[in-house]
This record gives sequence, structure tokens and C-alpha cells, in this order.
Amino acid sequence: MLRRPCYPASLETRKEIEKHINELLEMDFIRKIGHNKIVEITTPVLITWHDGKCRLCADFRVLNNYTKADRYPIPRIPHALEKLAKAKYITKMDCMKGFHQNGVKPNSVKLLRIICHMGIYEYTRMPFGIKNAPAHFQRIMDTIFQEEILEG
Repeated sequence: MLRRPCYPASLETRKEIEKHINELLEMDFIRKIGHNKIVEITTPVLITWHDGKCRLCADFRVLNNYTKADRYPIPRIPHALEKLAKAKYITKMDCMKGFHQNGVKPNSVKLLRIICHMGIYEYTRMPFGIKNAPAHFQRIMDTIFQEEILEG
């Protein structure tokens, strides 16, 4: 993995990054570190949705290249719709920052570092951009809702 410098960013983008970093710090999803001794870091990336809202991700492409894929199955939309068609009630849940609700192993934290104009931070919760985050999240949801899934 490479240690990368900060991506160049406009003043507007830097302000948006600051907003997200401060929010993640407040929720204890990341922590600031004062040094980076021979540990890989990457840069944050803002993803802007069609409604103008942004999500902070990180460019973990190099880490993802070295990560063994978790082949846990993600439900297919047609299969989910087929099950929904038979449902008496339908409930919608929004798992706010769903991946961030999952912790990471202490020895993995050093691989989840980002650098920006505000300094160096490391994720203490699962960040967006990690190759196996969707499979890990799905496994947890399947475990929590096992009875409901089996009942159909």
C-alpha cells in the first residue's frame, strides 16, 4: 500500500470534508492520531448524490486489492421483491451510516487511516470503501433478522 498525500481540494470541498470529519469524531467513528510511523494511509473522497448530499468515503482501492473477498451472499432484488409480494406488512428501516455501526478489529485500525488537510485519522468503525463491508453488513442483518427472513 502507498502513503499518499492529500488530494487537492477546493475550499468548498475542504469545508465539506471538515464537516464530515468533525461528525465522525463526535460519534467516535474515527480518532485523530498524531503520527504515522510506517503505516499506510489513504485519502478521503466525497461522493455527492443526485440530491446534493455528500458521503465521505476513502480511497481504499490499494487495500482492497490485497483483501481476500468475503463471498457472503447479498440478496438479489428480484428474490427480495418476490418475498415482499407475499408480505402482509412491509416495514422500512434506515440504518443511519450502516457500515459505521460495525466495529473493526483493533489490529485492522492502522490499515484504515486517512489523511486530509486537517491531519491523520483512523477509523475505529467500518468505513465506506472497504471491499468486504457490504458482505459483513449483510451477514449481521441476516443474523439479527433471522426469524423474519425464515418466515418470509
